[in-house]
Amino acid sequence: MTTDLLHDNPLLDFSGLPRFDTLTPEHVQPAISKLLADCRALVDRLTSDQVTASWATFAAPLADGFEELSRAWGVVVHVHSVNDIPAWRDAYNQMLPEVSRFYAEVGQNLKLFAKYKSISESEEYASLSEPRRRIVDHEVRDFRLAGAELPEDRKPRFQAIAEELAQLSAKFSENLLDATNAFAEVVADEAELQGLPDDARQAAREAAAKEGKDGWKFTLHMPSYLPVLQYADSRRLRAALYRAYATRAAEFGAPEMDNTPLIRRILELRREQAELLGYASFAEVSLVPKMAESVPQVLDFLRDLAVKARPFAERDIADLRAFAREELGIEEMEAWDVAYVSEKLLQARYAFSEQEVKQYFTEDRVLAGLFKVIETLFGVCLKPDSAATWHEDVRFFRMETPTGELVGQFYLDLYARETKRSGAWMDEARGRRRRRAASLAAETDTIQTPIAYLNCNFSRPVGERDGKPRPATFTHDEVITLFHETGHGLHHLLTRVDELGVAGIHGVEWDAVELPSQFMENYCWEWSVLPGMTAHVDTGEPLPRALFDKMLAAKNFLSGMHMLRQIEFSLFDLRLHSDFDPTGDRSVLDLLAEVRREVAVIVPPAWHRFPNTFLHIFAGGYGAGYYSYKWAEVLSADCYGAFEAAGNAFDPLTGKRFLDEILSVGGSRPAIDNFRAFRGRDPQVDALLRHSGMITA
Repeated sequence: MTTDLLHDNPLLDFSGLPRFDTLTPEHVQPAISKLLADCRALVDRLTSDQVTASWATFAAPLADGFEELSRAWGVVVHVHSVNDIPAWRDAYNQMLPEVSRFYAEVGQNLKLFAKYKSISESEEYASLSEPRRRIVDHEVRDFRLAGAELPEDRKPRFQAIAEELAQLSAKFSENLLDATNAFAEVVADEAELQGLPDDARQAAREAAAKEGKDGWKFTLHMPSYLPVLQYADSRRLRAALYRAYATRAAEFGAPEMDNTPLIRRILELRREQAELLGYASFAEVSLVPKMAESVPQVLDFLRDLAVKARPFAERDIADLRAFAREELGIEEMEAWDVAYVSEKLLQARYAFSEQEVKQYFTEDRVLAGLFKVIETLFGVCLKPDSAATWHEDVRFFRMETPTGELVGQFYLDLYARETKRSGAWMDEARGRRRRRAASLAAETDTIQTPIAYLNCNFSRPVGERDGKPRPATFTHDEVITLFHETGHGLHHLLTRVDELGVAGIHGVEWDAVELPSQFMENYCWEWSVLPGMTAHVDTGEPLPRALFDKMLAAKNFLSGMHMLRQIEFSLFDLRLHSDFDPTGDRSVLDLLAEVRREVAVIVPPAWHRFPNTFLHIFAGGYGAGYYSYKWAEVLSADCYGAFEAAGNAFDPLTGKRFLDEILSVGGSRPAIDNFRAFRGRDPQVDALLRHSGMITA
């Protein structure tokens, strides 16, 4: 059976695009097992005494061999994220320990480590290109962080920790998805739908009908959940969904979906891992490959921002409470009232609603506007392309130079599904690299172009118009999310680096990787962009200037409150991984309460279980790194300030410099050097405060 599944196995075909049309869960075990065996054999061969430690004889062939495993496993990870049905979950979880074990073995292989150290200390090192030197430096650093220098008797424990952490992270994510899917509220009384937008009602009606039920079905997936919290006049309905959302994957539900024990175990293992490496905390380990230099530096950065934001946040919450009491008759504003009161105050203060704005952001116009921004800024062309996909909703595009040369391609998966993990993210299907021919003739080398996955969780089209499906409409926040993830995609696709290890987002410091994504968000606020990316769902009219002016006036509505919320998450994450003892008497919730006493202006109910859903830090790679969003926001705002200084958001010289110094160089040089090359100086926080409306209290 295994032999049959190796023959024409789509996971072993690296000649082009992933073959999602023929890929099944049964292909996973045979393909990944074979690639693991091939990689182990390659390691044995390249670490032999007969192979000299040089770029051509050792580093390049090792990267070539490992890329196939990375690409194949990347497809499995991706499908597990976007089509988490039982068969795929089982296939993924069957091989996850094997893959984790292999990378832990590699990270501790002293012979591999010795070869890279030999290159770093050789005469050849000085003659290597800057990208290749950077790769060698990263490899030496990463071997140390992976336990290569540990005593032999401690390596098995370190490896076991790595395997268990990978499994715990996967389980954390699966529990959250299962707990999200486990809840539904079916409303029978139409009176409870007062205030809800028509499209939210329609989607709820269709969801109930799909299950043969009368009434309206609401779930905890964002396109269903958020409109209820934001618009439903029924306080009972808001409270019911809020409580269900806030207590997901916790002790209030099925024990097998409770993330509480997983959190403590993850923290214990990360701490033990750090101690084995000789660090005082996991946060210290996390910062080694980042821009930030120390835990105190990041704490100071966050607390300084908190002090600057606090007066604005206190004004925001006072305004909300006063409005709730005086205009809505809500004497005590509860957590499930905040989004509702915020929306009502927004409408009262600026005379528009997010729902009104949403009618203008129709899917095809938004994509056309996004593509126009990219084409104008970076001199490329975006066109529809064809490829096998994992779901009928997925679209595929190609990026070309003006002369028709392929730059890269990307999949776009916009809509929420029950089998898709929450949030929005970019991942890679393939990285850019120079593929060296068997011949030594340089002209026979070819460039492997990059491919990206862009994933969101937006509302799909609902209802009909003139007998045809109405197009999907997006909130302005969703449009910002799409621009954000596309920024990550551009970082991946527009790289000009030919070495895979530092091409695109590879090798970029984690606290700088959000720079391009946050930079792109600015174009959602440019009037020169919006008429071309909007068309009213019923009339086809572009967004009126008067409505845009109201949006702009409201741009920093509650910005102090929102900034403190992000700082709260960042401080909680950093302290959780630096000064919290997971084996002590104090609970994770005790620490969160302490952080909230320091920075929060809104404290959720005692039964709120935010940590149990904090996917970023327990399953998304952001452990001790959630501060990166704010850190990179300083960089991105400062970069956009260069366009503002030029007086043109599409200034061609500034756009070319951003492409040349930030996007195209990827991780081939330190992020701070990229920033200085673009901006001509060190980063300053002023632009972020200005963009957030926080220059004066």
